[in-house]
Amino acid sequence: MRGGQYRSDDARSIENADFVDAMSQPHDMAAAARPEHRGADIDPVQAIDLLMMTATLLFTNGQTTERTTEYVERLAKALGFSARVFLRWDEVTVAVENGSGAASKTVEARPVGIEMGKVAATTKLIDDFCDHPSAPELLWSALAHVQARPPISLIRFASFAAIGAAALGVIFGAAHLTTLLIIAVSAGLGACLRRWIAGLSHNPFAQPLAAALLAGVIGALVVDLQFSTLQRLVAVCPCMVLVPGPHVLNGTIDLARGRLALGICRVVYASLIIFAICIGLLVGLSFGGIDLPATAPSPPVPLIYDVIAAGAAVAAYGTFFSMPWRMLPVPILIGMLAHGVRWALLAKAGASLADGAFIACLIVGVIITPVAERLRLPYAGLAFASVVSLIPGVFLFRMADGLVELVAGSDSVSSSLLRETLSDGANAFLITLAITLGLILPKMLIGDRLNRQFNGNRGSA
Repeated sequence: MRGGQYRSDDARSIENADFVDAMSQPHDMAAAARPEHRGADIDPVQAIDLLMMTATLLFTNGQTTERTTEYVERLAKALGFSARVFLRWDEVTVAVENGSGAASKTVEARPVGIEMGKVAATTKLIDDFCDHPSAPELLWSALAHVQARPPISLIRFASFAAIGAAALGVIFGAAHLTTLLIIAVSAGLGACLRRWIAGLSHNPFAQPLAAALLAGVIGALVVDLQFSTLQRLVAVCPCMVLVPGPHVLNGTIDLARGRLALGICRVVYASLIIFAICIGLLVGLSFGGIDLPATAPSPPVPLIYDVIAAGAAVAAYGTFFSMPWRMLPVPILIGMLAHGVRWALLAKAGASLADGAFIACLIVGVIITPVAERLRLPYAGLAFASVVSLIPGVFLFRMADGLVELVAGSDSVSSSLLRETLSDGANAFLITLAITLGLILPKMLIGDRLNRQFNGNRGSA
């Protein structure tokens, strides 16, 4: 499998009917390579090809390292083998062994995609195969069918990018229709640009860099033409839909489980994408000679608008991450609940932004952990989609802009600029930490127990 790139714009949807079609008939595209033998007659080389396809489908599309390993080992057991899986940033190695022999194989694969539809389809196929054994070549054909799914349409992708960015604009205080329309147009054009660049370059940072650059240029034009007084939101909201939150969560989970090398690589990859977004945004704004204002907190938003906008943002991210339509209401409702809780904590209890984000995300983590297991969806993508409206993008981008100003004006740095930049950086760090801890603590504390319970129930079916 080819090493991946940042492809949230290359999401694919998998519907339940596809599973039935894939398992009921072979596909010509897999006929040349699929295993020929059935049941216990499959040899180690053929088994390892099947296991490798499973591992790469899960690993490169957003499944956690732990679940990827467990599903591959479970499938190997169903095939009559014992397997060991080694996952690194740029390669997957699978080794199998049974009484008839042993084999190992390594392929290049990078965990840079988030496509929940592919993960849901793959895990369902594995569960069905393990619970109701059939010919391995049928499973191979079905997995090949999942792997070859085309991207979602450009219209759908661009439309939901626009909806998601506009929803974030509402959450952060954009109340005028003109401002929301400009945000939506900017995000939609950015989505089209990302899809075009995806066909030209495999560089994982080119798409977010170009989309952020476009958002910055449009933000600068808005200021020059005086279309809106909220140029901060016009420039920032289209960039917030580019933030690679699932990679941060997966990396943090790996670090918490002691998979240091892979966890560091995931976090560094996500950090570099955020860095590319900041560069693109600031360069785009510089074309108009403007910067992001480091003052003025967002005006309060009525609860009903806040919650509805949060649901729209979750729907957009669920679409980016290729969540099947029938499953989309689940994270939407959870995300609306989380944002309602956060709104109440901030407005009624006087909680800080970090405290509100932590409590809201802790509630989301407790709910999402069993839901992700039951729906066979990758935890990081599902959890982040549910809390995307809490990300501190405004603080992060203002901090980056403040750092640039501090470097450029080293001879005449004002104390207020330094103080505001440090404040934005501290807020961005604390809110991000609160979101991450709130989401991964339930996963670490109850996720493994639920996984054993669900797998035990499936195994006894």
